[in-house]
Amino acid sequence: MSTFHAPLDDILFSLRHVAGAERLPDWDDELAAEVIGHFASFAEGRIAPLDAVGDAQGCRLEGGRVRMPDGFAEVYGELAEQGWQGLTVPEDFGGMGLSPVMQAGVSEIFSGANHSLQMVASLVPGCVGVLRRFGSEAQQAAYLPALAEGKYLSTMALTEPGAGSDLSAIRTRAVQEDGIWRLTGEKIFISGGDQDISKGILHLVLARSGGEGVRGLSLFLCLSERADGSRNAVSVTRIEEKMGLHASPTCQLAFDGAEAELIGEEGGGLKAMFTMMNHARIDVALQGVAHAARGADLARRYAAERKQGRDATGQPVTIDAHADVARMIATCDDLARSGRVLCHLALVEEALGTAPDLVEFLTPVCKYACTEAGMKAADLAIQVMGGYGYLREYGAEQNWRDARICAIYEGTNGIHARTIATRGLQLNGGAGARAFAAFLRDSTPDLAADVAGWEAEAARLATVQDPAAEAHAFMERTCDLAMRAARARLVAAEKRVAAAA
Repeated sequence: MSTFHAPLDDILFSLRHVAGAERLPDWDDELAAEVIGHFASFAEGRIAPLDAVGDAQGCRLEGGRVRMPDGFAEVYGELAEQGWQGLTVPEDFGGMGLSPVMQAGVSEIFSGANHSLQMVASLVPGCVGVLRRFGSEAQQAAYLPALAEGKYLSTMALTEPGAGSDLSAIRTRAVQEDGIWRLTGEKIFISGGDQDISKGILHLVLARSGGEGVRGLSLFLCLSERADGSRNAVSVTRIEEKMGLHASPTCQLAFDGAEAELIGEEGGGLKAMFTMMNHARIDVALQGVAHAARGADLARRYAAERKQGRDATGQPVTIDAHADVARMIATCDDLARSGRVLCHLALVEEALGTAPDLVEFLTPVCKYACTEAGMKAADLAIQVMGGYGYLREYGAEQNWRDARICAIYEGTNGIHARTIATRGLQLNGGAGARAFAAFLRDSTPDLAADVAGWEAEAARLATVQDPAAEAHAFMERTCDLAMRAARARLVAAEKRVAAAA
């Protein structure tokens, strides 16, 4: 009952017929189907069977090192050998050089199959983006091939005990000694902060090299091993015991004069790190989509087999014939498919580079809407399955536990709501909000009256001195419209394809 089924057809339909991936100059529709389809088979056959194993075993700290659950190192080795870690790395550096939009299809399937392993491996594309944009030629030559071949995995080390969402409070220090940067401080909540499945780890660390505030922050590349092969001065002080993602080691890391390299300009750390954070936020949105799709699949397959009650002729019926169960399954399915379309639209527009204001406005909307959708669908799946949904062996309760973190990490949903109500509405003189309103109108004329009301509310909110108290309600309204727009585009595409068949 808990077998994973990749939503391959839905992903390809969304990319082809709704998001318009063919507008990308490097898009190859047949290649996309082949690549994502191949990964789907690998995920179903090799990655997904470890999901329950990893959840039951968890990670453990032995002698200061993290040990992953049984089978994880072997499957990661296969993942790396097949080249999946280098999907978007340029061919000149040993990767496949494929589109980030194609990566999105792979990432969603990976999350649905085994969110924990995906979390450990998924920061590599963001790290690659940082190095390509801010890294020196020497750094790119040294590290991009190692990331592409899976030799290194990466982390994003921002959070500290006294500096969670407020990065200006970061206290980890970076000082130069004899031309070598050294990092001293503590980082917490670091996904994949240590593990035993890759040869090494490339930590991207935000540290204070200058004065107070965000202008004193720089970004550093800190390897788990020094050039001579000895262990760098980065140690794991503990791994967290979590509600979900048991096989993803969430570490507290201590840097004790660890050797590091500056990435980009000194004092430009936050700008560089946002390259990785923006990638991560869309990736987390797709994690939410993956949990919604997983919930829909679990609920649908269970309900199609579970018999309860009889029809008018006295014959037993499966519970998907009951109106309330059918409603819940349809809701799960709608949340997954609409959220997926929203993410794909944002990713295609980002790749085209022609609508930056819309993409910047949509990114937090995707993160909020899709992670909320993932939690709701995971919860509904348990309700559909009743007492069996509450049992571990059926998969729905793990899906619910694993989905819950998505609304918290990469900026809590409350922070993204505040972002939309403040900076989002002020972006380029309101250009982001105008682009979003145009996106809604272009999706369907049925939203015209609601969009006009949203614009009036946005204009009023932009004049409020502190809109924080109204941010949640405004974000809920914004996400509702965004999902309705995505749904309208999906329905229109389905009609076009059906008419052409």
